[in-house]
Amino acid sequence: YSTIAWGASVAKGVQPEVQYGYKAKTAAGTVFNFFSGLGDIAFAYAGHNVVLEIQATIPSTPEKPSKGPMWKGVIVAYIVVALCYFPVALIGYWMFGNSIEDNILISLEKPAWLIAMANIFVVIHVIGSYQIYAMPVFDMIETVLVKKLNFRPSTTLRFFVRNFYVAFTMFIAITFPFFGGLLGFFGGFAFAPTTYFLPCIIWLAIYKPKKFGLSWWTNWVREVDSNFTNLIVSMC
Repeated sequence: YSTIAWGASVAKGVQPEVQYGYKAKTAAGTVFNFFSGLGDIAFAYAGHNVVLEIQATIPSTPEKPSKGPMWKGVIVAYIVVALCYFPVALIGYWMFGNSIEDNILISLEKPAWLIAMANIFVVIHVIGSYQIYAMPVFDMIETVLVKKLNFRPSTTLRFFVRNFYVAFTMFIAITFPFFGGLLGFFGGFAFAPTTYFLPCIIWLAIYKPKKFGLSWWTNWVREVDSNFTNLIVSMC
């Protein structure tokens, strides 16, 4: 009985005349939406861009290298992210089909308390995650100001630099409200090289595997594939 009731409850939220086919009507639009989806996934799992920054702060010795606890932390973090994102994506698609918005909160109309609470949680999440992702940028800007332009390192300098950067990024976000449509471009242009291209180059340069061996071919195939993907996304 409980299974039937749960199924009826889930079916009750499905929108009338829901469609699960491709959202785009043309082949080009379908390809672009596909790469946009890859961009969404890249942004959802964007933590790998700051993994090295985090690992650099962990004490590491030959007896107890930092890669041990770091690897465990990465696995747990990615599992938590998957548990948070995939249920929302799957249930949202089940309810709204291909008419679902990039931000599922836009598609929801009720209940009002749930939408308000979700937006509050988004604000809390962004406040915390923004500090982590922007920390390398803060460090770079402040280093240039201190070493190149001879500014005195102080709390005042940090306050103005970081607030200016936040205000600037907020201005860009307001100016380009269609940022979701650019995820395909940024996903291919920025994340593909840093995720696939550079690691392969670094591996080949450091370990120098035997030419035409399995490791050599694997890294070169991934490198060529990332460049090809980047080219297609840029063209789209």
